[in-house]
Amino acid sequence: MLLLRFVYCIKVRNFIRKGFFLFLDNFDMSGKAPTFPLKEPRNPLEIVIAFLPLRRCQLGCRMAEEDLHPSLRNVIDQKSLNWIFVGGKGGVGKTTTSCCLAVQLAKVRPNVLIVSTDPAHNLSDAFGQKFGREPIKVNGYENLFCMEVDSSGDAEWEAHEAALTAQGVEADGLQSSMGGIMKDLMTSVPGIDEAMAFAELMKMVQEMNYSTIVFDTAPTGHTLRLLSFPRTMESAIGKLLDLKNRFAGLLSSVTSMMGAGGAEGVEQLITKLEQLKGLIDQVHNQIRNPEKTTFVCVCIPEFLSIYETERLVQELSKSEIDTHNVVVNQVLFPDKDAEDLVDWYKGAKTKLPSEAQDLIGKTIARKRMQDRYISQIFELYEDFHVTLMPLLDNEVRGSAAIESFSKLLLCPDEPAK
Repeated sequence: MLLLRFVYCIKVRNFIRKGFFLFLDNFDMSGKAPTFPLKEPRNPLEIVIAFLPLRRCQLGCRMAEEDLHPSLRNVIDQKSLNWIFVGGKGGVGKTTTSCCLAVQLAKVRPNVLIVSTDPAHNLSDAFGQKFGREPIKVNGYENLFCMEVDSSGDAEWEAHEAALTAQGVEADGLQSSMGGIMKDLMTSVPGIDEAMAFAELMKMVQEMNYSTIVFDTAPTGHTLRLLSFPRTMESAIGKLLDLKNRFAGLLSSVTSMMGAGGAEGVEQLITKLEQLKGLIDQVHNQIRNPEKTTFVCVCIPEFLSIYETERLVQELSKSEIDTHNVVVNQVLFPDKDAEDLVDWYKGAKTKLPSEAQDLIGKTIARKRMQDRYISQIFELYEDFHVTLMPLLDNEVRGSAAIESFSKLLLCPDEPAK
């Protein structure tokens, strides 16, 4: 028994040392802790797989608790979900996936809204119908709506100007020029896209006119900034309110010098800040509630996409945002193995012209590469619902094509058309 304990301690120590040296190799001299997956000379995904117990512990190891069907049926069946974020690397099919998911949700929910938070909107192109900053019903559906968030902030500025005009306040030449300059500055501030998207989130929390909202998000970096916005705003407003409490006496003296109107204005500002903080808390709690919100990760079977997906999953885990679905798009022959194609090719190669041999050879090489990465995806996300979506002969554009393709999200074993 003592010998077994000694061997076990040695193994644990060696594992910790290995992790520690990996930590040192990846440590940022600025003092910032490294993020997983760690860099490694050959294939970083192998290091990620080696550290799977750490991530699975963070994610709760749902594998033993539920049947991991390779589809999005679990998302459709979870009636309590209000917000579904669809995100991933640029160009992997986020818009197609979010549209297909919304189409299937519309069959079982009272009303569904798709919101594009990407500054480069694609919902209009996907459905072949023009959408704007207000929800518009999708042609062919009674309970499916789309909207594209105005990330420039022009709408809010125009509303502000209209309100001033309604009050009879007209700007002279100088004021008009200054207003134009301020408008240009405010609508070009870095992060305005995420701010406007977050403003829409707060508006939806207040109104909640739809049973389910699907967010077609921007590429990973923008989306992570959007999801971290509540925490940033909570911290900023909290510090402002702390300053108010700390310098309450000084604030009272200053407001008394400003007269009744000034004191009332300061009180209104503080009240609005407190109300805003309460609303932000509500948004933050909604995002972190797995019964209300989930995140569907989308990728393709290529190294950069999978690598970014893993970083996304770990960032979501740190932010306490639920995610247990991965959609893999553009898969060549999902129901076949590369070696099956090789066996067929060996028998038919001599009968094919050289051009056909070249095309089929490249297809098989691509299929082998995809199979290797798909195998790593199943290793990385064995506690996730992983859905393989086939590469089709045609683009998925228009309501009819989206309706047809969306069925594969629930029944991926059906043959693709």
